[in-house]
Amino acid sequence: MKYLKLYTVVILLAVMGCDVLNQEPQTAISEDIAIRDLKSADAALNGLYSQLQADEYYGSNIQIMSDVTSDISQSVGTWDFYREMDTYVTSAGNLENRNLWFQAYSAVNHANNLIADVPGLEDVSQENKDRILGQAYFIRALAFFDLTRTFGGVPGVAGTLGIPLVTEPSRQIDESSFPSRASIEASYAQVSADLQEAESRLTGFSSSGRASEAAAVALQARLNLYTQNFDQAESFATQVLQNYNFQLVENFADIFINENTSEAIFELAFNTTDGNDIRFWYFPSSGGGRGDIALHDAYAEMVMARSNDERGNLIAFDDNVGVYYTTKYRKSGGDDNIQILRLGEIYLIRAEARARKSVPDLAGALSDLNEIRNRAGLADTAGVGVDTQEEVLRAIEHERGIEFIQEGHRWFNLVRTGRAIEVLTNIDRANGDPVSLTNPGRMVFPIPSRDIDANDNLEQNEAYK
Repeated sequence: MKYLKLYTVVILLAVMGCDVLNQEPQTAISEDIAIRDLKSADAALNGLYSQLQADEYYGSNIQIMSDVTSDISQSVGTWDFYREMDTYVTSAGNLENRNLWFQAYSAVNHANNLIADVPGLEDVSQENKDRILGQAYFIRALAFFDLTRTFGGVPGVAGTLGIPLVTEPSRQIDESSFPSRASIEASYAQVSADLQEAESRLTGFSSSGRASEAAAVALQARLNLYTQNFDQAESFATQVLQNYNFQLVENFADIFINENTSEAIFELAFNTTDGNDIRFWYFPSSGGGRGDIALHDAYAEMVMARSNDERGNLIAFDDNVGVYYTTKYRKSGGDDNIQILRLGEIYLIRAEARARKSVPDLAGALSDLNEIRNRAGLADTAGVGVDTQEEVLRAIEHERGIEFIQEGHRWFNLVRTGRAIEVLTNIDRANGDPVSLTNPGRMVFPIPSRDIDANDNLEQNEAYK
């Protein structure tokens, strides 16, 4: 039982050797693998990216959790843990829910080790220290952000508590191994502080495969949309659009077919040796996948019925099972790169921020929205149907849902805007009765029961008590 008393962040830094992708849990960091020079620090940094790549996190799980809990995707196979999410009966013992919590905190702890040890390294230039620390702060911010929006909620909209803010390495069992939850506001404030630290240490943009100053600014734009600081969200989005030479790719599919395109701000690299699982879950068995996750018929047919919308070309139909699935990530080896931040989102962040400001800029919002529509092959949205603030916001919400199928945005955006209960009503399913989200308390996921049992200071979300 002792290891159960060890909080889930105690997955320690076993990544200093050659194979940074194969980690073993530890209860202490041994002297021979400590971060002691530039080489070991860079190895640890590579290991930090592998934490994000895990199937339990951005290798497939967070995207599926978001889409299957919304009106985009559905569970049509035998994996009950995603079906619980699909039908809004997720339990605190749900394995995939626990996997996300565990893996995100593993990334946090890995970043904490770098943040603690790199400043004291001798014979390492300040430039190299800033390069490593900036990326560590960014990834910790991303993990804290994902944990907060999943298990904490959004201030004034969903949830009542934030998350445990573990900012020191977990190297032994002591009182710090049993943290309590901070407020939602404090949780997002920590994300903001980490992103500001990352931005101050990183310079410009060189590759979407690594966290950069541009990525830190982009994530601050997203963060401020969640916290309803719309002027700031617009400002950060504008910085990304004006300062880093990103461009929307001409053909929508090229975002996923190609790697590190002009649109990519932050994407995770995979290869055939080190692949992800997202295609495996979506593609049917006839296409070499498991096929447990399919698109909702109504959503797929709505997208494909839109005249000239290129995004409909990334939807296919499985004749054997009779369901639609998405083909954004299609490489049989699981070596598609995964998009985390891309320019299309930045345009839509600025569009929504402009529409929601205290003095709305609806013309500016529609201009940004139309950048996304035009790239998809659609004409401008203008005139009848987008005359009011509410109509413009619904148009942005609709376009955002289509733009980011399989990218894990829909659920979180419906929750943060207070639209989840209204939109997620009588959603038809291929292998069951229609479902509705009726309990506002289930707009956040449960803290895993294993962690509640191990830590008396950890309070469960109300709907799961």
